Amino acid sequence: MVSTILKGRPGKNLILVTGRTHPKLATEVAAQLGIEVLETTAYDFANGEMYVRYTESVRGADVFVLQSHADPINKSIMEQLIMIDALKRASARSITAVCPLLGYSRQDKKHLGREPISCRLMFDLLKTAGADRIMSVDLHASQSQGFFDGPVDHLIAMPVLVDYVRDRLDLSNVAVVSPDAGRIRVAEQWAQRLGGVPLAFIHKTRDITQPNKAVANRVVGDVKGLDCVLVDDLIDTGGTIAQACSVLREAGANSITIVATHGVLSGPAVERLKNCDAREVVLTDTVPIPEEKRWDNLTVLSIAPLLGSAIRAVFEDGSVAKLFDNYPSHHGQGFLFA
Repeated sequence: MVSTILKGRPGKNLILVTGRTHPKLATEVAAQLGIEVLETTAYDFANGEMYVRYTESVRGADVFVLQSHADPINKSIMEQLIMIDALKRASARSITAVCPLLGYSRQDKKHLGREPISCRLMFDLLKTAGADRIMSVDLHASQSQGFFDGPVDHLIAMPVLVDYVRDRLDLSNVAVVSPDAGRIRVAEQWAQRLGGVPLAFIHKTRDITQPNKAVANRVVGDVKGLDCVLVDDLIDTGGTIAQACSVLREAGANSITIVATHGVLSGPAVERLKNCDAREVVLTDTVPIPEEKRWDNLTVLSIAPLLGSAIRAVFEDGSVAKLFDNYPSHHGQGFLFA
């Protein structure tokens, strides 16, 4: 029988718990750790308030609370906060909030007067609830780690995604494309990891007074006849990516492979991606992607091995950064740790 507790050095025990947003991912992470997810009693009251109780003692344990902030996002966040509070009051030794996608992370600075910095608020809420540590994948801006007064393990999905792409494209004819100027640094890392391939980016203008409104203007860089790898951190409504595909085609791209970490896929995203003339869309499962949002040329890669390795490293007081030196091991070169 598989235990719900992973035992470490004397007096150290690891427990993994999860909310109701993405239980499949939690089960896969637990399998990587060789344990089971601790059963949790959770339900909603008639007015929408939530109740959480753990079915076993968590006293003195190092507990990892896995909850991706996906639809319904505000409910997902509140449930995780309640779970953390319950652990604090049940005398858990340490509490790590594992948020594969951290909600509100795109709102990490002020564009206009009288706006909030909601990303900072998220970190404050998790800290106040009782989280000692936060683990997340591909934050919108790596510097937002500074909003939390404690350790933040900022994992990058690039090793998982690069591993997939490099085995399926002829790298002698590849160009990496950033969907906007703000992602150029990440695109540069991609280009380096694919063997120093050419780099381009889409010149984009955005109306900061309206959500999900951006216009792709032109390609900066030569992509004619090349197989383009269009890389981004998150696809929400798919408008930016679809426009970028159109601009790349006009610039003479031979093919387009879209690669992103978080497949939020809100509203018209699925139809836009289906019709954008990309040869393939590659995402990870940091958020659940239901069957009705999947199509033939969509590939969803598991993020569970990366999360499981990072959780084990934290539990065993090892180095999370070293994971990227040899993950995946056959790359033969280190990966940058944001």
